[in-house]
Amino acid sequence: MIAHVHGDGTKRCPWPKQDPLYIAYHDNEWGVPEYDDRALYEKLVLDGFQAGLSWIIILRKRENFRGAFDNFMPEKIARYSPKKIERLMRDEGIVRNRAKIEGAVLSARAWLEVMDKGPGFSKLLWDFVGGRPKINRYKTMGQVPAETAMSRAISKELAQRGFKFCGPTIVYAFMQAVGMVNDHLITCHRHEDCAKLAR
Repeated sequence: MIAHVHGDGTKRCPWPKQDPLYIAYHDNEWGVPEYDDRALYEKLVLDGFQAGLSWIIILRKRENFRGAFDNFMPEKIARYSPKKIERLMRDEGIVRNRAKIEGAVLSARAWLEVMDKGPGFSKLLWDFVGGRPKINRYKTMGQVPAETAMSRAISKELAQRGFKFCGPTIVYAFMQAVGMVNDHLITCHRHEDCAKLAR
């Protein structure tokens, strides 16, 4: 699939289709380099919740997730009690998957460890790409990989540090979302915008 020309005359990657929420996410967030430690934790956890689902489901529930998970403050999530987890399991506004909820708690504890004794979460991740986004030049969606050698290496590093739901495919989707790689198709209007941010 190649870039789509939307009703407003703008060429975009085909995956947001005509959904206004998805288009706004594509145009304003996806592929923009993110260096904030907390924001990176939030994105990784939400990508973990996406596993087996489509991203638009998570996007539609994102504000509910933020409310339920204390705005993804790892310092708070790391201390969640079994009672809090049970409350989350009854929250219809989020994806109620016990393994993923418990995974978010364990990942928060791993995040605190990286922040306290390690290089910091942002530095840990961005060092894999030398601190700068990798700019790809794909023409069709068929050329975009589901995982790469680098996403496998990051996945292994995160798993060893105690992060959950961070397999190579989840990690690659995360890398795309946080701009570690620029996977906007070259005909998409955002490709050059995100490349400029990288420079």
